[in-house]
Amino acid sequence: MKSAWKWMAMVLVAVAVGCGSDADDALIGAECTSSTQCENAALTCMTQFKGGYCGASACLANADCPELSICVTQGQTNYCFRTCEDKAECNKNRSVENESNCSSNITRVETGTAKVCIPPSSGS
Repeated sequence: MKSAWKWMAMVLVAVAVGCGSDADDALIGAECTSSTQCENAALTCMTQFKGGYCGASACLANADCPELSICVTQGQTNYCFRTCEDKAECNKNRSVENESNCSSNITRVETGTAKVCIPPSSGS
């Protein structure tokens, strides 16, 4: 049964985010104030970040995420976050006032060294 749930979660994320699209095209990491602003039904707006952050929820592994993103744990939920090597990659879908930083300070679902785009917390 557990593998059936894993398979179903992978299919839902892949179908909703769109097979073949990368994180920027899927708007992962885009700023938002509500999930409707993420412009993709598979994305959830995480308002704990300054400017919000659109992330695909319910991933179980990196393979569940679009290209240029990995599965990380934020709070009690897993989300696909945009990967990066430097800050410039993080802000295609963000304003200057709400820029994200490229950081390795995240809980990854799978082991690895990939950095992800993370805006400051909304309390900062």
